Amino acid sequence: MEPTRNRRRAPGMSPQERREMIVRTALPLVAEHGATVTTGRIARAAGIGEATIFRVFADKDELLDACVSEALRTDHVLAEIDAIPLDQPLPARLAEAAAAIEAYLARMGMVIGALHATGRADRARPADQADHADQAERTGHAGRGMHGGGEQADGPDREAAMTRTRDALAELFQPESDRLRLPVDQVASLFMGLMFTHARPPAGPGPSLEDYLDVFLHGALKEGTAE
Repeated sequence: MEPTRNRRRAPGMSPQERREMIVRTALPLVAEHGATVTTGRIARAAGIGEATIFRVFADKDELLDACVSEALRTDHVLAEIDAIPLDQPLPARLAEAAAAIEAYLARMGMVIGALHATGRADRARPADQADHADQAERTGHAGRGMHGGGEQADGPDREAAMTRTRDALAELFQPESDRLRLPVDQVASLFMGLMFTHARPPAGPGPSLEDYLDVFLHGALKEGTAE
């Protein structure tokens, strides 16, 4: 008779880990269905019982609030910016940073927009293109090696958040600092404003991201044009 083997169960998730897993699972469903998504559907997608959700969230509203906070987090996009190799040509660096910022704003807009469209306007602001810049500005930001979470900032905290974002982008310009017309922090501020502007284009077809970057780097005048 074979000896009984002691099976060791895999360690369970902590409440915080469970919350994070549920939010990650819920985010695409909230982006698709807004406030109409059910906790049962989220539980099935997560492979857990519905009761498990209510062990770590007081109710569905708290779960949706956590999804909004996660959508507003900028540490992921800033980690992408941090990972951009500084030995690339500057246009390539900025194209990667612009794509990361654009994707972040799009994801944020999908979640908040879906909630607003399904009657949750009292708790989630409208996510039209005009709100993207303000939403991004109100998010906790961080620079290279200093990634922040998703808490919204007001007053001095908001200003500090914008400064950390600018500093993260400024590092992309640092290798060309001696060739820039302005200090790197000012150029980074201009670039950040450009990205927010591109996220809320005017009605009708507008310039492409490539056009924005080309004019930003080389100016509006054609080469050789007299002043």
